[in-house]
Amino acid sequence: MRNIQVSELDRRAVEDQEVEIVERKGIGHPDSICDGIAEAVSRGLSQLYLDRVGHVLHYNTDETQLVAGNAAPAFGGGEMVDPIYILIVGRATKKYVKEVDGEERVITLPVGRVALESAREYLRENIPELDVGTDVVVDVKLGEGSGDLQDVFGEDDVQVPMANDTSFGVGHAPLTETERIVLEAERSLNGPYAADHPELGPDVKIMGKREGDHIDITVAAAMVDAHVTDLDEYVAATERVEAHVTDLAEEYTDRSVDVQVNTADDLEDPDEPSIYLTTTGTSAEQGDDGSVGRGNRANGLITPNRPMSMEATSGKNPVNHIGKIYNLLSTDIAEAVTDEVDGIRDLQVRLLSQIGRPIDQPHVADAQVVTEEGVAVSDIEEEATEIIDERLANVTDVTRRVIEGELSTF
Repeated sequence: MRNIQVSELDRRAVEDQEVEIVERKGIGHPDSICDGIAEAVSRGLSQLYLDRVGHVLHYNTDETQLVAGNAAPAFGGGEMVDPIYILIVGRATKKYVKEVDGEERVITLPVGRVALESAREYLRENIPELDVGTDVVVDVKLGEGSGDLQDVFGEDDVQVPMANDTSFGVGHAPLTETERIVLEAERSLNGPYAADHPELGPDVKIMGKREGDHIDITVAAAMVDAHVTDLDEYVAATERVEAHVTDLAEEYTDRSVDVQVNTADDLEDPDEPSIYLTTTGTSAEQGDDGSVGRGNRANGLITPNRPMSMEATSGKNPVNHIGKIYNLLSTDIAEAVTDEVDGIRDLQVRLLSQIGRPIDQPHVADAQVVTEEGVAVSDIEEEATEIIDERLANVTDVTRRVIEGELSTF
């Protein structure tokens, strides 16, 4: 039997708390760029191992760093002065002994080349104004992991991998109105909206604050200079973003909402305004460094009203690295339970591993709930436990979904 605990959460539901704060760093934020590259490299290495060896070998690429460059933005189009520098740091298995025709053969795996290709392709797709050939330098430094961790990684015939660490993951559901607005606003701006408005760069950061029944949304939106000819066009562009986010927010809440965009702008001197104008659409071009794990958690949000894991999810191997698997799985469990079990207002899930123990057998799976009025924890405990148990039994499905790009890690 798995150690599954379901109990009452000793606090009010976040939706009922007086003050709520939620943040999301968009895909063009320097921290998110590092998360995205680390995860793209992770998927690339997983596919390399599957193609060449038949299963995923030991690796971790969750230490990617970004050093900001220097640019000279200008209405109508500026230029990069000094390139952005990105360093992919981690561990990866570079050689594998495989039996071929009854003989052992050492297979050398091009992990450095695959990592570089994966990173460059990610940048081309997600930061389109950034010229990967001249505006950014991508460097790869991948060592090999320690032997004991590679042993914990597991053998070919092990069906359920052993946890690589004693660590934990945290998830919660359902999202509050403020959380949903913050998440969907960035996705919309960097999705359908950006497709129709090339002046908006991918570095969109959104902060939501709710006090009582009023929600304030602060948007930092990098504008691309090549698509903005003057100050009037810039102001019009920020006003369009404000209107778009306001309309979106009103789809998710009946509370009053106030949206402000680029609040640090200073337009007093029209000849030399201080505005968020960029050449590449990201603040990484001008003094804003980045690192994996400093931004969004596994569910895409930064939520100080809720417990969060300090683990970086992106870049870790999806086979036995608890920092990745349990953060994704706990979020999946929380969403499944709240979708399928009536009477739950707020749920947080904590999964704790123990190194060397099968990942489908956590040290504890702890679900804490705030129930609706008139509903006791005992009323929902059995059904919730069954769902948690089923998700843990199928934990290796997380690995497949991550490699295939079905699950977002940030």
